[in-house]
Amino acid sequence: MHGFYRVASAINKTTITNPQENAKELLKLLQQALNQDVSILLFPELTLTGYTTSDLFFNQTLLEQQNSTLESLLHRTQNISTIVIIGIALLHNGRLYNTAVVIQNGNILGVVPKSFLPNKKEFYEKRHFISGRNIKNQTITLCGQEVPFGVDLLFSNNKEITFGVEICEDLWAITPPSNQMSINGANIIFNLSASNELIGKAEYREELVRTQSARCMGAYVYTSSGVGESTTDTVFGGHSIISEYGSTLAQNKRFSMENSLITADLDLQRLNFQRLSESSYSDEEMTEFRKVTIASTPTIKGLKRFINPMPFVPSVYQEKTHRCEEIVNIQAHALIKRMTHAQIKKALIGISGGLDSTLALLSTHKAFEIMNWNVEDIIAITMPGFGTTSRTKNNAVELCEALGVTLRTVDITKLALTEFEAIGHEVDDHSVTYENVQARARTSILMNTANREGGLVIGTGDLSEIALGWSTYNGDHMSMYALNSSIPKTLIKYVIEYFKSNESIAHIIDDILDTPISPELLPHKGDEIVQETESIVGPYELHDFFLYHFIKYGATPKKILFLANHAFKDSKKYDEATIKKWLKKFLWRFFTQQFKRSCIPDGPKVGSISLSPRADWRMPSDADVKIWLEELE
Repeated sequence: MHGFYRVASAINKTTITNPQENAKELLKLLQQALNQDVSILLFPELTLTGYTTSDLFFNQTLLEQQNSTLESLLHRTQNISTIVIIGIALLHNGRLYNTAVVIQNGNILGVVPKSFLPNKKEFYEKRHFISGRNIKNQTITLCGQEVPFGVDLLFSNNKEITFGVEICEDLWAITPPSNQMSINGANIIFNLSASNELIGKAEYREELVRTQSARCMGAYVYTSSGVGESTTDTVFGGHSIISEYGSTLAQNKRFSMENSLITADLDLQRLNFQRLSESSYSDEEMTEFRKVTIASTPTIKGLKRFINPMPFVPSVYQEKTHRCEEIVNIQAHALIKRMTHAQIKKALIGISGGLDSTLALLSTHKAFEIMNWNVEDIIAITMPGFGTTSRTKNNAVELCEALGVTLRTVDITKLALTEFEAIGHEVDDHSVTYENVQARARTSILMNTANREGGLVIGTGDLSEIALGWSTYNGDHMSMYALNSSIPKTLIKYVIEYFKSNESIAHIIDDILDTPISPELLPHKGDEIVQETESIVGPYELHDFFLYHFIKYGATPKKILFLANHAFKDSKKYDEATIKKWLKKFLWRFFTQQFKRSCIPDGPKVGSISLSPRADWRMPSDADVKIWLEELE
């Protein structure tokens, strides 16, 4: 379903040296996984015998019992399409290997040996096992089946899924095998582990799994032996972790006395497409891996995953201060570099009392504070026109006065009327010309004042407006430095809230945040805003959601619609028809307005997405949107 697959990390109750008992618990967990449409189910290292079996690994009875139990498991899973990954001790050519066995529909798809054997402090695996790191292009006979054996195995459905397997210490190595697996196409790594508990180790373990998923630009599924293991000298708490591209999606509570199973829905389609554009992934040298074809796995019936309705905004509130400081510092230092390099000492901003100009002013003010420049050299110009309300104008004036910047007021109505007369436009004709004349008049005033003052015009337009082309060409579309150009509207609101820590402007910010978004270019009625942007182009929270998924990994319109329905279903703000309507509007505007993006001014990249034609986004201005719109029909 749209590239989503459900995976599970399980921890079975372990009875040391009793494969049959361990298999019973394994089958219970497998049934739970089947009930949840799990595609791939992972168990801990040396699942059937237990990891702490020690010198009993040398015992023939135990190995024979393990193999007969494995054979029984194959029989019991003949009609089960869920892939099961378990650990066994494999005796082959007079050598004992710690291995992972991949099973589907009663067949062994492959056996992967452990590469790195810990042999220090509480671990002494080299006493029992040998490394399989050099085993490639081999086959073995196991339970009567001829199966691939080696560290050169990847398992794929030749669609979205390609996975590799490593075992415990392999992840802790300087160069984990998963690096090469990922370079060769694996988008999921499964790790069967037996990692004992020490103070602080759980946090480090989770960080290791999460960062490896980021390094591999994929998903990482990890599970470690539970409390049934021997406590002679070590304690195993049972730790399950599922991470995707640097984020932990699921993690269990350790030290459970019962079986445990966690699941997560991985977006493999997204991971595959992100590799195309987000890193030097394709520059890595591929090596030879054998691809083992897997059969179809269960399809999930409904998504069990949180999809952030505002993907540009941090979902963890505690990160707010840090994240906002980062954003403001990037903006401020970008502006400092531009002004010092150009030897310009003054900044000019058109201040409207809206969100964008507010953030541009606050970040510019921050830059001047950092450099101990005189904030009076920030010239804020409010330019009331036919649609300006007292609410927005008063907020603009109060904010400028509270910050101590230079405030000027230039009424543009006379200038606009002169322009109407010059081009023969009737003043009662409130078409786009009526609006754009005002927008260009404001830009002209800013540019000309900048020339007179020797200053730099700070652009206020944001990423959302740039994506939609919601600007007047060579009007508010143009500036000398576009400070907000990679910050979407939803994130701008978030950052402005951060400035409420300054009590002198907190009440002003509250009212700015509460004011409907409007260009205020049409005449107001009774001093009330009559032109609300979001009623014309659609809700910015939807457009930001569309933009993120469209640009980040090239999601199809159908998938974006599916994700948006899931993300906003709890809020009940939008039904599917409404989301679809605005998605069509987004696609149409995004394609038709590229000509404006092709010549936007410089501006700092703040987040992972930018539409600068010099950096992140190159697109022909005459690209046809037809196939994207047709997909939604």
